[in-house]
Amino acid sequence: MSALWIAHVTVTDPDAYGKYAELAGPAIAKHGGAFIARGARYVQLEGKERPRNVVARFASVEDAVACYHSPEYQAALAHAIGAAKRELVIVEENL
Repeated sequence: MSALWIAHVTVTDPDAYGKYAELAGPAIAKHGGAFIARGARYVQLEGKERPRNVVARFASVEDAVACYHSPEYQAALAHAIGAAKRELVIVEENL
């Protein structure tokens, strides 16, 4: 089953986070991920508001997890640490 990679982000250092985004996109694509929402309009109904929300679809939970742990994504993530407050979850689609 396919899976959704869902990130909620508050950027605190735009320059460093820009470098993360520059590297993360190709890393996600390399592992079969495709963005279906990225920084678009949203409505916060519950919980902690994060002004940047990103959703990518992968072929499976395993593919999404492998992407996260890949050297390419970890190199990107190094730029996000300290440059943003984030939550990231991978959810299996079961429709």
